Amino acid sequence: MPTVLVRNIHTLVTMDAARRELHNGAMLIHDGVITAVGHTDDFREAQANRVIDLRQHVVIPGMVNTHHHMYQTLTRVVAQDIELFGWLKSLYPIWARLTGESVYVSAKLAMAELMLSGCTTSSDHLYIYPNDVRLDDEIRAASEMGMRFHAARGAMSVGEKKGGLPPDAVVEEEDKILADMRRVVEQYHDAADHAMLRVVIAPCSPFSVSQDLMRESAKLARSYGVRLHTHLAENSNDIAYSLENFGMLPGDYAQDVGWLGDDVWHAHCVCLNEREIGLFARTHTGVCTCPTSNLRLASGIAPVRKMRDAGVPVGLGVDGSASNDSSGLLEEARMAMLVARAGGNPAALSAREALEIATLGGASVLGRSDIGALAPGMSADFAAFRIDQIGYAGAQHDLVAALVFCRPANADTVMINGRVVVSEGHLLTQDVPVLVEKHNALAKRLIDGNR
Repeated sequence: MPTVLVRNIHTLVTMDAARRELHNGAMLIHDGVITAVGHTDDFREAQANRVIDLRQHVVIPGMVNTHHHMYQTLTRVVAQDIELFGWLKSLYPIWARLTGESVYVSAKLAMAELMLSGCTTSSDHLYIYPNDVRLDDEIRAASEMGMRFHAARGAMSVGEKKGGLPPDAVVEEEDKILADMRRVVEQYHDAADHAMLRVVIAPCSPFSVSQDLMRESAKLARSYGVRLHTHLAENSNDIAYSLENFGMLPGDYAQDVGWLGDDVWHAHCVCLNEREIGLFARTHTGVCTCPTSNLRLASGIAPVRKMRDAGVPVGLGVDGSASNDSSGLLEEARMAMLVARAGGNPAALSAREALEIATLGGASVLGRSDIGALAPGMSADFAAFRIDQIGYAGAQHDLVAALVFCRPANADTVMINGRVVVSEGHLLTQDVPVLVEKHNALAKRLIDGNR
């Protein structure tokens, strides 16, 4: 890769240890890694193959999305007024018709939307495998899009006949699940610094897999040194299921099956009590908060302030695009800030804290020390937003806060691993109109097949 000098940055938000915000900032990048950060005047003698001028931009570390179901972009605006369990039951029959092609195309669509929003790294939780669907379909999409990707091999094994939520037609046998988890880890996981692809072990939820699968998958993941992810404590029905079927609250259930630790992160955690939050903090267990999805499904508001104050690692996720209906991570940061204040404290979460959750927080729960900040030795992943847009008029005195407080804008320039993937607001790795047309045709086929 060439050496790239990014200079004249109006405001450079480093998220480094000192949380420096540099005016007239600059970065030197070589082979996809940042080698120096400072003011533009510090780089007058720097030699570079390419120079990028961002004098009309705020630059932030590439944001990190820690929970998604990308295939759900195919079924947006379905089951509009139903809580989580009913919403899932409405959608399972539609998702049962997914194919490898539809998972591949929907992943590319979701990644395009994320990248345009300033997201450079994403996890995706694919837990349903009907027909010819494989995790490989998403991995191929990420490679073609140029996105840093954590592919989570999800699973459902407890169908309705065994007391679970999903229909029996969409669950898998547990020995086959574990065999495929082992396969994808061995075939794809890259533990090296600056890796573009890692694999996660991710049984879907307490109401769709057995305790045995939770325990065995945890053992498998730890034997390979890969991370664990699942849904937990999403709403009151989730709590009721856990108490009725396991005699435990979700936090205690997680402890019982070996799902606490600094190699684990759970999505949602809306209904964790203070004792459970303390348990997560003591074990350094991570949480991904998904505020828009939680509001859309009336699940509630996650206690993010209490979690952060206790020392729980917290990241941000857009969740599935059938319970969010969007894949914009800057919009999600704004929502996280606003819902934290809904309890009556206008200082419950600041704009800069929301950006921190979307960058460093996400890197932490994914177990990455090479992304989430702009500093020497970090991956060259950043997003640049123009400051002369109409939505930032009147907010020039604090443009960093404006990114979160004001109407979320798409990024103007995005770099991932030293490669520019968005330029002047246009995605360079995919013809978006062609992708949207293909995606809409597949979505129509899915929806029409349910009528």
